[in-house]
Amino acid sequence: MNAPFKAANTLGKTAGEHRAPDYEVAVIGLGYIGLPTAALLASYGWSVCGVDVSQRVVDTVNAGGVHIEERDLDKLVHDAIAGQTLVASTEVPSASFYMIAVPTPLRENNQPDISYVEAAARAMAPKIQPGACVIVESTSPVGTTERVAEIIAELRPDIVVPRDGTTDEADIALAYCPERVLPGRIVNELVHNDRVIGGVTPACAERAAMLYTSFVKGDCLYTTARVAETVKLVENSFRDVNIAFANELSMIADVIGVDVWDVIRLANRHPRVNILRPGPGVGGHCIAVDPWFLVAGAPQAARLVRTAREVNDHKAVHTEERIRALIEASPDGKVALLGLAFKPDIDDFRESPALEIAAALAHTHGERVLLVEPFTEDLPETFAETGARLVTLDAAIRAAKIVVVLVDHTAFRHLAPADLAGKLVFDTRGMLK
Repeated sequence: MNAPFKAANTLGKTAGEHRAPDYEVAVIGLGYIGLPTAALLASYGWSVCGVDVSQRVVDTVNAGGVHIEERDLDKLVHDAIAGQTLVASTEVPSASFYMIAVPTPLRENNQPDISYVEAAARAMAPKIQPGACVIVESTSPVGTTERVAEIIAELRPDIVVPRDGTTDEADIALAYCPERVLPGRIVNELVHNDRVIGGVTPACAERAAMLYTSFVKGDCLYTTARVAETVKLVENSFRDVNIAFANELSMIADVIGVDVWDVIRLANRHPRVNILRPGPGVGGHCIAVDPWFLVAGAPQAARLVRTAREVNDHKAVHTEERIRALIEASPDGKVALLGLAFKPDIDDFRESPALEIAAALAHTHGERVLLVEPFTEDLPETFAETGARLVTLDAAIRAAKIVVVLVDHTAFRHLAPADLAGKLVFDTRGMLK
């Protein structure tokens, strides 16, 4: 086992010649993962500073509010701010623990972009003191934690940064611990799901676990940083591959003229078959993005993963083509598109196939497009000057000759056959079955 880093057993303390840190935990990035994590840690008594580049986000949080829709989060943030265990800032403070929870989007040609993680590492490097622990939570390509180590070592030659395979004592700890939560249940799952804690060294994993075991009721499982990075990508790639089978099956069913919902229902009566439900594509910042990180790391080997991504991306194209055929069959009719989010009952539009499809139709059919999305009061900028309108469900059903279910929000599930009588209906989610 590698030797522990210096001051490995100090919690919230630093080497004697350094001043005490400003906060126990600094969470870099107050998005869908960072804000719930920061508020949850604060609710468990940690002194937390949430850091974000957006002044609007910082002001909202400091006022006790939230800028994202997530169950139980508003009360958690309000109570943490009122109890003075949470504060938000645009500046990185000194802290005992640093958690990086910033976006990792795709560049052109589906290449990973870790520039936000790198920027977070550069911002925190001047503040890091001996005894601190840096944890990367952002879903990242394999090797990102090592890149963070390189940046800190370059900017802070005065401290010893842990490196994989070394036996030297280090001044700080460095680990990778990916989130594995479901939007709409983030707060609950942050507490109850198992966590994989990948340390650059075993001592680093143990140090990071001191933070997670304070609030995680699931098991905390130790491994290396590279294994933990791979685990996160494999989890989402597994789901993407299984969804791709369902989506491809739905397209096959269209061609051969059978009801895909009946096929899936009956096939799933086999004791060893469990086909998922198809949809208009795959969205969100995880499943629609993370498999490409795995492909980027092993482009020649990841053939199935790549194909699944291509199938799921094409499903949105296929869905749009089917809707356009319905519009052509009813030249004067309005079309109601139900749902813009990437999954039910959330306000998250990231990588949403429903949003992509709706925007494409709005740009060609303008005022004929009626949009229904109960989780927003304003349409995204992509709909500006298209003529498409955000309306209530009742207004859309009254006015439209074509009704398309893109997202099976709970708010839509009361629709009955009588509500849709005489209309052309395309249910991409099987909600009406």
